[in-house]
Amino acid sequence: MSDQGKVSPARRRGLSDEVADRIREAIFSGLYAPGAQLREVELSATMDVSRGPVREALRVLEREGLVHCAWHRGTTVTTVSAEDVAELDSLRGALEDLAVRQVITRASDEDLASLAKAAEVMKHVTDAHEMVRLDIAFHDAVFAAAGHQRLADAWDAIRCQVHLFLLTRINLSTDGYLGCIPQEHHGLVTALRSRDTETALDLFAAHRRHAVDVVTANADPN
Repeated sequence: MSDQGKVSPARRRGLSDEVADRIREAIFSGLYAPGAQLREVELSATMDVSRGPVREALRVLEREGLVHCAWHRGTTVTTVSAEDVAELDSLRGALEDLAVRQVITRASDEDLASLAKAAEVMKHVTDAHEMVRLDIAFHDAVFAAAGHQRLADAWDAIRCQVHLFLLTRINLSTDGYLGCIPQEHHGLVTALRSRDTETALDLFAAHRRHAVDVVTANADPN
């Protein structure tokens, strides 16, 4: 068989994956805020790796929507625009509506108990960034409980961008945030456990709309 007909050897990319994980974590923890510059030289020095894995890691994060690369500005943490908010909200809503319907018709009592546990841990959180993580984790659990792999994959494709959107929300305002989020999720779980489709859809929509309203009300008009 000629070389043209052979599959190329796989490359080990463990280091670049680890670098991507660490940069992603730094973004989610608030170390790098939206709009922050990410310089290859500084990142490679900080993490004690060559620039190659850093460059590959930034490409991964760009595909996830967490960073933006431009020849004249370099790489920056993505700033969520009004258009981004509208697109994410509409797509997330479509996916989540299907997930809610799937959970209500297919989820086991054990699945619903896991959702209740994911909501319960929010009551004890005192850090806004940790609350965002738990919010995303709760919705991960909803999509997992839906029992629909392609739907879960579609959520996974936007979850990092939704995480970034929620970080934008807490950067703009945390008034009442730590108090209202556990209550909202408790209501979501109650509706799911009651197998009340219309109430659950309404509560999930209100939950999404609350975050969107905070971002749009506090966004810089310029």
